[in-house]
Amino acid sequence: MAMTMSMRTLSALACILGLVLANVGCRHAGADTTDTPSRFVVVRHAEKLAPRSDADNDPALTAAGLARADRLARSLQDADVVAVYATGYRRTQQTAAPTAAAHGLAVRTYDARASVDAYARQLRAEHAEGTVLVVGHSNTVPGIVAALCGCPVPPMSEAEYDHRYYVEFDAKGSPRMSDRPYTP
Repeated sequence: MAMTMSMRTLSALACILGLVLANVGCRHAGADTTDTPSRFVVVRHAEKLAPRSDADNDPALTAAGLARADRLARSLQDADVVAVYATGYRRTQQTAAPTAAAHGLAVRTYDARASVDAYARQLRAEHAEGTVLVVGHSNTVPGIVAALCGCPVPPMSEAEYDHRYYVEFDAKGSPRMSDRPYTP
């Protein structure tokens, strides 16, 4: 009888441990839900068309770029997105639009030439809770991420589109940065 009780107890503990580990595993396996008060998701715009001329500095997204923008929106569908930002360029606006639409938000435009430190301070001041998507450019995303997390971020080449930086702040305001690639 004592052996049966022991086996039942062990079995119950194993089930509980399995549930706990499964929950922890889901959270760290790339799920986009978190217990952190605020999270900033910073991405470069998706793949763009080649400029039609030297004067064309505002190309739209390619089919692959539109697919990547949709993939980004799907990856954030369960997140508590409270704001979506993009520069005034067509490619950043098109990258941000599916996520904004999915959450019933308008895309807020920010100045790509503004100081990244000032912009990061503004983002932190305005968004103490929730998830914020920021869409920028290869020459601005690393600076924005570095300013948010206070950590080094390597430069991004003109050919890179798959970085999805997360800067998460815990209840004490301490940042944690991760780079989670996403594909079209």
